[in-house]
Formats: sequence, C-alpha cells, structure tokens
Amino acid sequence: MSRLPHLAPAARLRWLTGGLLLALLIGSACSQRPAPAADMPLAPTTREELSGGQATVFDTTRNAFSQPVPGLEREQELRFFVGNSFFNQNWVTAPASTTARDGLGPLFNARSCAGCHFLDGRGRVPADPTDSPTGFLIRLSVPGSDLTGAPVPEPTYGGQFQTHAVLGVPPEGQVAITYTEITGMFADGTPYTLRKPSYTLTHLGYGALHPETMLSPRVANQMIGLGLLEAVPEETILALADPADRDGDGISGRPNYVWDAFNGRVAVGRFGWKANQPHLLQQVASAFNGDIGITSSLRFVASCTAAQPECLHAPSGGEPEISDEDLLKVVLYSSALAVPARRNWAEPHVLRGQQLFTELGCVSCHVAQLQTGVHPTIPALSHQTIFPYTDLLLHDMGPELADGRPDFAATGREWRTPPLWGIGLFGTVNRHTTYLHDGRARDLLEAVLWHGGEAEASKQRVLELSQAERDALLAFLESL
Repeated sequence: MSRLPHLAPAARLRWLTGGLLLALLIGSACSQRPAPAADMPLAPTTREELSGGQATVFDTTRNAFSQPVPGLEREQELRFFVGNSFFNQNWVTAPASTTARDGLGPLFNARSCAGCHFLDGRGRVPADPTDSPTGFLIRLSVPGSDLTGAPVPEPTYGGQFQTHAVLGVPPEGQVAITYTEITGMFADGTPYTLRKPSYTLTHLGYGALHPETMLSPRVANQMIGLGLLEAVPEETILALADPADRDGDGISGRPNYVWDAFNGRVAVGRFGWKANQPHLLQQVASAFNGDIGITSSLRFVASCTAAQPECLHAPSGGEPEISDEDLLKVVLYSSALAVPARRNWAEPHVLRGQQLFTELGCVSCHVAQLQTGVHPTIPALSHQTIFPYTDLLLHDMGPELADGRPDFAATGREWRTPPLWGIGLFGTVNRHTTYLHDGRARDLLEAVLWHGGEAEASKQRVLELSQAERDALLAFLESL
C-alpha cells in the first residue's frame, strides 16, 4: 500500500488522481514524442475505416480488442501494460502471500476483469444449462431509489446476484435461463425465429428474495474505445438529446443523470447498458466491487448484506483491497484500448448497406460520427473524429426488451445506445455472435428484429427489405 495522506476514501483517491494527472502531464512534456497543445486540435479525418481516428489499429485477429492506442507516451505505455496484468490475472482469497492481489470476494461473479471481458471483448450467456456463463450477471433491486437516485438493492442479496463465493461462504445461488421461440416472416416470405429469455434464480443460499424484486440481466460489453467516449464533450451528448421529440421523428433520446461519487454531484451518465456510470474511474471501481468483490477508495464497502454473516466475517485483503495506484492503472488500461479499423468499408455492397442503415433511420440513435474534446490525461485521445455509432443517450426500446428495472433516470424500458464499433469482430475475438444486453439475439439480424419502441418504425422498414438488401445491411454492420 502506498503512503498517502490521511483522507476520507473518496478524497484520498481524488488527491491521488490529481497527482497522477500532474505526473502524466509532466511525462508528456518530457517525452521524445511531443504531445499536441490542449487548444490545438489534431487534423480531423473523415476516412471512415479509422473508427477511432488516430486511436485506430489495423488488427483482425483474436487480439483485435487488446491493442493500445497509437501515440501513448512512454509512461502511459508502462502503466498500460501493468494495468493489463491487473485486468487479466486472477485475484485470490485473503490472506495470501500475493498481498497486491488478494481479497477476492467473499461473493463474486468472476476472479478477474478478463473473466467477464475475455480478450477485452464481449461476454456471453450460457450455451446450455450445463454451461457456465462468461461475463453474464443479474442486477437486483426493489422499487424506489436511495438518496443519490440509485436503485435500492434487494435487502438479502444486494444489488447484484453473485454465483460464486470463497471457501466457507455460501454463494448466493445460480441462474437458470429458458427460452421461448417466437416466429415471424419478412415481407418476401422469408421466415425468421427469435428466442425470448426467462430467468429464474435457483439454489438460493440466503432464503427467499423480496417479493417485489426486479431482475436485470446484463452481458459484459467490449472494452474498446472507452477513453474516446469519455472524451466526447458533455455538451455534444446533450445537443443530441430530444426528450420531447420536438422534431417529430419519433426518436426522443435523453441523458441519464447519475451520482458521481468521486466528485460528489449529479452528472451525465455515459457508461453501462443504462448509462448509469459517469466516468471510467467509477465504472472500473464499481466492477471491481460488484463483480470480483474487491474494495477501493471509491467503493470501499464489501458487497455483503446483513443477511450474509459468513460474508461479513470473511477475511479482508486490506482496506482498500486494491490500492489507488493500481486502480488507476486499470482505469488507464481501460481508457487506452484502441478501436479496430473497419474492414471492406469501401466495397459497393457495404456502401449500399450503409445507405440503407441511414435510410432506415438507424442513425437517429446510432449516430455515426462524433468528435472528442480534450482528454485530461491521454493526449492521443484528444480532438479525434471517431465513428462509434452511438449517441450515448437513453432510448425507449419497447416492451419486449424492457427489464422493468429503473436505474437513476432510466426507466425499465430504456437502454443506452450501444456503440457498434467492433461489432463485426465479436465472432473472431470471442467465438460467439450473441448480441443485445442479455445475449438473446444469436446474430445481428435477430438483434435488429428485437428493436421496438422508438426503433419500431425502423424495424418495420427492415421487415420490408429484400434478401439482397438485408444482406447488404448485414455486410455493413459486419464491417464495423
């Protein structure tokens, strides 16, 4: 543990973050590669194969999501690779000789960040009842919100259902998923089949759930481009919002307003399936706490409830269990993962699919192009023209995709528009092609056909497409 001033946890991390920012800025000034001045934008690019602007890499292998952005300063490169080790290596039960990596659990969903984001990619639901999920979990809450506006955790099992535990602590249980087949037909007579999931929590370790418990299944997202999205100015996100649908296009995206624990204020959310995290520091600290059971200066309370005495009395790996320095290295790693370039982006059938994507109205939510502002610590992410295909806003996706669970300002029918960059490489990186927040869609076309609510009109237009047009649309999506 580093020697830091005696401060309250959040203030302590704030002190260290300021020190890290200063160190990074000094390191940038001394580097052999001069960083651009903060007020001097880099030359923008409109070449759409460069999805992340100058933070793009040309890699189509299984490691496509694991590359650092080009142009990192030398000190940042070192922190990136140390952060990578903390991201990938398993945490162990306390007490242990590896004091920097002990404190797992007592309840957890994964032993490492990579346990959910394998190869920095996307999680998946179990393939069958005997399969273990990778990067899949269930959020829990009961009606109401706390003083910050956050969902109220289920009183016995907390805010996240954890299927694993250290020795001597009962796990919370298991998740059973069953599917109902739904059939339909395109206008040209081609049939399709969708699968609708149903979730049951079984083998409950601590008794019955609250009768009004709300469940929200979540699949871990790909890690690429997060620092670029963090560098998109807040005013850009707010300018894209149209909560009252003043332009009458049926699209009424709006921001989620969430609690920023680091700064002690309400802020615009931009990360997570419901945009319930304001920045990567809080996203990473929350994932360490909820998924692996590792406390930090920002999330310093173990995820045990009063109904779980074995969890409450289990040994700790320290207070906190991950040091501020190591937490910030993982934050830098998460910020600095590059975006793979598009493939086949100039081929005629891909361009036709891109045209259809626009004509169908998909770009109303999946906004193609954004501009980053100044990233506070990584100059390589500043002033980039990027193509993430998201507006980072909440949209009503209709009753079929609704989880019925509010999250800050997000209703039970609203989801953040997920970025589409890298979506065509899921099969290569993670050996599966399941999509949407709960992995119900088995391919991209199924994902499109689940759209409802604000996207209902666009979906109906998709149902009218010919086979050739559908193929072109999919070719475009697979090029991203």
